[in-house]
Amino acid sequence: MAKKKQEELTCSFCGRGSDEVRLLLPGMAGCICDECAERANEIVHEYLHQAKADADDVELESLPKPEEIKAYLDQYVIGQDTAKKYLSVAVYNHYKRLKQDKDDVDIEKSNIIIVGPTGTGKTLLAKTIAKLLKVPFAIVDATVLTEAGYVGEDIESLLTRLLQACDYDVAQAQRGIVFIDEIDKIARKGDNPSITRDVSGEGVQQGLLKLLEGSIVNVPPQGGRKHPDQKMIAVDTKNILFVCGGAFEGIEQKIAQRMNTHVVGFGVDNHVSQQDREKLLHFVAPQDLRSYGLIPEIIGRLPILTNLEPLDRDALRRILIEPKNSIVKQYVKLLEMDNVKLNIDDDVLDYIVDKAIEYKLGARGLRSIFETVMIDAMYQVPSSGVTEFMLTRQYAKEQLEKSNFEMLSQA
Repeated sequence: MAKKKQEELTCSFCGRGSDEVRLLLPGMAGCICDECAERANEIVHEYLHQAKADADDVELESLPKPEEIKAYLDQYVIGQDTAKKYLSVAVYNHYKRLKQDKDDVDIEKSNIIIVGPTGTGKTLLAKTIAKLLKVPFAIVDATVLTEAGYVGEDIESLLTRLLQACDYDVAQAQRGIVFIDEIDKIARKGDNPSITRDVSGEGVQQGLLKLLEGSIVNVPPQGGRKHPDQKMIAVDTKNILFVCGGAFEGIEQKIAQRMNTHVVGFGVDNHVSQQDREKLLHFVAPQDLRSYGLIPEIIGRLPILTNLEPLDRDALRRILIEPKNSIVKQYVKLLEMDNVKLNIDDDVLDYIVDKAIEYKLGARGLRSIFETVMIDAMYQVPSSGVTEFMLTRQYAKEQLEKSNFEMLSQA
């Protein structure tokens, strides 16, 4: 009788018997086989994923306002108030574009380009704002891009990173934000159009036009030409916000020429002229980007232009200690995990900042110098059995003097 009952058990979903499946799970009112259970799990996962996407599409009233976005950035990035305001407004307006009603007024996206010296926080701003966003965010590098058909990555690979950020959910990717770093590295060599083919400069800029403006692009999900037989994914870039950043090394000369700051004659205020030359990036304009090597078409698709200010001594010192993930706090935490308390003299911070300014390394140089100063301590302290370590100016000076950093000052 028990054998007959076992033979009569069938899956309540597909109707197959116990001898046709690997596993049959009995329940109160029926049974389910392992294959139907796996399929049900997939359906539940897809439903929950879609529910999460719908939850992300929250009401405008619950979104972070521009002032709240800037306040969040202030916790991690020191200074750069102007760039923070531009980014905060752009991100908030991007949310509003996604929520806009389909009426006669169509809000167009305003892509951004940020100009600033190396080490001033362009990439850090992008990484920080990515933590706060409810839309997919990808940071890509323009230095590896080449024109289609040449060695390097195709322009469409920018969107591959965005798809990866949202698990290849095309609907989510089409409302995301892409930060293109090192945009100045694809500038053509001069203001005039290239006579020969510029495969990593002007050619890349022309390929970016369709992405920035908004069009349906076929994106290789696994990258460029390494998988030629892969099926392409169609992505509409109309609602993707692009934020571009670049150091534009030497653009101050272009600005100075346009503003004619090197004037000669009577009545020239040399003090004002010198002060203006030190803050020339404040006056950056689209024509300066064109003189640097960006084509007019791509400048027109990046309507919002802002700049990052060079970091002065006070800003560099604040960067060492104030942000939530500051360098000092990171090392305090590292030694704390070995039950060692790290004490740092104030003049050590001044010494490190002075060296960063001397070597012209920017904010990134602060970490490099601090790593060099602390490397022996991080090597010896965990096994020394001490409970406290004092970092003094003399110790920091000795560590730098025996390192390769002194070669920078000699150079």
